[in-house]
Amino acid sequence: MKRIFTFVLTMAAVLCLAACAVPEVGSTSRRNGLGTAFSAAVSINLDRLEAEGEIKRFGEGVWQIEFSEPNTLSGVKLEFSEGNVIASYKGLNFSVPQSAVPVKAMMLNLIRAVDDNAKLEELSGEDSDGMLKVSGSLDGGDYTLTVDKDGLLSGFDMPNNKLTMKFTDMKTAEITVEQAASEPVTEVTEAETSTAETTTEQ
Repeated sequence: MKRIFTFVLTMAAVLCLAACAVPEVGSTSRRNGLGTAFSAAVSINLDRLEAEGEIKRFGEGVWQIEFSEPNTLSGVKLEFSEGNVIASYKGLNFSVPQSAVPVKAMMLNLIRAVDDNAKLEELSGEDSDGMLKVSGSLDGGDYTLTVDKDGLLSGFDMPNNKLTMKFTDMKTAEITVEQAASEPVTEVTEAETSTAETTTEQ
């Protein structure tokens, strides 16, 4: 009887150890390409806002997005560097227009999520149709970063904020901060600022 009892306990222990050793279904890892400088076309759905444009990452914390759609944002460029945000329209600097405030918050979440994960040696997450979905959490809510087979950014979602971003035409390049800063920028007066903001809100 004791032998049978001992055998049953042994088998239970073996099964338990085997179950613990089974990896999570769909869980995988791949190379990390999030630290790469890039430019890409981006489409954004943020609650009721639908927008399109071009986005660039020059390095950690240094990003730029220029909108082509909708009309209220077309031509508006937002530049992020060292926690500061500069808005410009056709080379004229002005304060961030009201219509771009939600996008500014969205971009800050994206930047934080990408830059935090870019520090990792490898990306770990759930494999879905060749894409890797990396989950995380920020002060603004939970997020999912989607990367392709090369570990490059493909999507960014924050369901609680009704935010979805898709990145296409990804081009990696050694873009430097100096190159971004070399673009001509014109200082404007208060009157010109008011005119620029009015134009973007039409």
